[in-house]
Amino acid sequence: MSVEDQQSGGDLDQEFDAVPEPSVDDDTESGPAQTPVPTGPPTGVMSAERLAIKALESKLLGGERKLRRREVAAGAGVSILSARKVWRALGFPNFNDEDVAFTERDQAALSSILDLVRAGILTEEAAISVTRSIGQMTDRMVVWQIEALVEDMVSEQGIPDAVARKQLVGRLPSLVDSLEEILVYSYRRQLNAGVQRLAVRAEAGLQASEEGREGDEDDSPLPLARAVGFADLVSYTSLSRRMNEKTLAQLVQRFENKCAEIISVGGGRLVKTVGDEVLYIAETPAAGAEISLALAQAFTEDEILPQCRVSMVWGRILSRLGDIYGPTVNLAARLTTLAQPGTVLVDAMTAAALGQDDRFVLVPQKSENVRGFGEIHPVMLARGRGKGLVLD
Repeated sequence: MSVEDQQSGGDLDQEFDAVPEPSVDDDTESGPAQTPVPTGPPTGVMSAERLAIKALESKLLGGERKLRRREVAAGAGVSILSARKVWRALGFPNFNDEDVAFTERDQAALSSILDLVRAGILTEEAAISVTRSIGQMTDRMVVWQIEALVEDMVSEQGIPDAVARKQLVGRLPSLVDSLEEILVYSYRRQLNAGVQRLAVRAEAGLQASEEGREGDEDDSPLPLARAVGFADLVSYTSLSRRMNEKTLAQLVQRFENKCAEIISVGGGRLVKTVGDEVLYIAETPAAGAEISLALAQAFTEDEILPQCRVSMVWGRILSRLGDIYGPTVNLAARLTTLAQPGTVLVDAMTAAALGQDDRFVLVPQKSENVRGFGEIHPVMLARGRGKGLVLD
């Protein structure tokens, strides 16, 4: 919370009763100065490129920028301080009182978020957290999409990267509606899957994780039972030093695409990619084992990518901010560094959970002293009966 927020109460609920007047006498914005957004068209004849940019902006923002921040806040019936909390959660830059930066759609969106708090459906903290999730995820998504489109144009048209980025402005209008439709469709499907995973089946997962536990484990207080896995490319650092930009990009994309496909087919979720490593989860030890074995096999057989080290631990986790936390995650990360290229390591408790499943072979390894965990007993996981995951 900023000093200004503290001085004014800083609570959305407390500020909703007083609708601020759209004046410029108080609350001078701190931080770096922003270049004012032009309030009208520039003089002279606009170039075709500039016209295309303005047309695209109008389509994306829902109209021409006509409103200042205080006008938007007043229209939504909230103080500028509360409006700024929402905009910061969405990842917007600071705007000054004189900047004509907003449209009526901005006002409607702000009202939608704040109405959830006014109606008592969400607390202020929950509303800001949910808003921040939207801002961060869509920011990453947009960067990903732009880079994918630029790369495609460079490859297909044989044009320089800088030229492709300029031409993208003219290409986007024909894509926006379809991309938006797919985004909403995917969001609803993912939300439904998340409800099933994180609410409906959560208790069953905890009950299934009780076997072999004494109740005093470090992860016992955590609310979700999951198979947590890591897959780490071997020799990625040395390989990346010898690659040019195009080759490195192809390697990274091939790695993430293959991981995403295998994890999805196996019923798991790719939590995040960090350079040459992916973190994933699954709802059962068997599902996590199938995904882990499929990853190790896929990269062993891949003619371009190097092998990977894989680990998987069945335990309890905390899920927050789209990420996962807890001793189970840390142990899985430690096991990855112990695994040999092309193999999968699990811990003793995970091995016990898989011990009666003839789809898997478990081979005990020598004990290891692992930082933060003391002596552990790794077990190598191998394919038993059955074909494993089938990828089309």
